[in-house]
Amino acid sequence: MMRVAVSGAYGRMGQLACAVVDAAPDLLLGPLYAPGHAGEELFGQPVTDTAARVADADVVVEFCTPGAVVDNLAKWHDMGVHAVVGTSGFDEARVAKVIEIWTGEISRCLIVPNFAIGAVLMMRFAELAAPHFPAAEIIELHHDRKADAPSGTALNTAERIAAAQPNQVRSVESAGAAEGAIGAEVNGVRVHSVRLPGIIANQEVIFGAVGQTLTIRHDTTDRTAFGPGIELAVRRVGSLGDRVTVGLDGLL
Repeated sequence: MMRVAVSGAYGRMGQLACAVVDAAPDLLLGPLYAPGHAGEELFGQPVTDTAARVADADVVVEFCTPGAVVDNLAKWHDMGVHAVVGTSGFDEARVAKVIEIWTGEISRCLIVPNFAIGAVLMMRFAELAAPHFPAAEIIELHHDRKADAPSGTALNTAERIAAAQPNQVRSVESAGAAEGAIGAEVNGVRVHSVRLPGIIANQEVIFGAVGQTLTIRHDTTDRTAFGPGIELAVRRVGSLGDRVTVGLDGLL
């Protein structure tokens, strides 16, 4: 059986990952790593704050905070453990840093901006539409306790759109616009972040051209939507050809 560790096990997504692995008959849960929660228990498993315990696993699912994730990944790489990364905020620079860290042929690292299959398809559909429209903007909506903005999904979507349509037509900031009102610029694509209680994770991409618009939207109504993607990533990360891969696309 494959043994699966969870880092950041006490967070909302960490606990979901624990539940997914615990429910799978051919996966073994543990160790659970969560600094500040040593001695507590989740799903019948003790929680540790000793990173070295993760070496007992075949795969680690990483849901720690954005500030700690790169240091954690360096540790998991040195242990030879496959890593599935769900921590948000991976822009091109941070992915490049992981590629720099993740050398050799022992293990694989899969960085997943969004585990919902519908969100993966939304990003792919946006990528396909981008060459046919001169302009696009992204509106991403998440719960009010999300640590980063824009979201990892929005960053990845903007990168894909910019690669497919590098000559983006953008609105120009005018003297009459309030600061930040027309969004942040990511690779030339405008991104607007909304943070409100009652929301889990939603994103829409609006494309504009003369006389028409196209909107592609994905809504997450329950975090259980991420479960199948987490399980798919855990089972398949070791089969990836590249040392570092971004997104679930290659596994679908």
